[in-house]
Amino acid sequence: MKVILLKDVENLGKKYEVKEVADGYAKNFLFPKKLAKPATEKNLKWLELKKQIEEKRAEEELKKVQEIASLVDGQELIFPVKVGDKGQLFESITAQKIAEKLNQKIGDKLKEFGIQIKKTQIELPNPIKEIGEFEVKVKFEHNLEAEVKVIVVEENSL
Repeated sequence: MKVILLKDVENLGKKYEVKEVADGYAKNFLFPKKLAKPATEKNLKWLELKKQIEEKRAEEELKKVQEIASLVDGQELIFPVKVGDKGQLFESITAQKIAEKLNQKIGDKLKEFGIQIKKTQIELPNPIKEIGEFEVKVKFEHNLEAEVKVIVVEENSL
């Protein structure tokens, strides 16, 4: 029997795939648990329409993420910090601080999209513990990235 999967089913297939399964498996397991429905002509038309809607939504989502990435790309974030006698910083610049500063700087534009940059999106292997300029990547969905410049300066030099 041919069925349309309504959800991902382990060892069978992914959502919206059409699969051939045993009648008993479909009637006794897939249909009662609403994991699939019969692949009738009417249901196959429904599937095509559903796929088109999903595709359109994915395209809109990609466009939105591209706009956000272009907003973030090239931003300069200045962090004034206290510095000791030997040039050591009294605080380190973490992914959390970078995310907060980004949200603060372009927050109004991000709110229009209904999102905020999270610290998990900031690619920073170790906190920054020295004065200087650093390129930091910000990751987004759809494998998109943006780069921001983090500038750490001595608090008194501003």
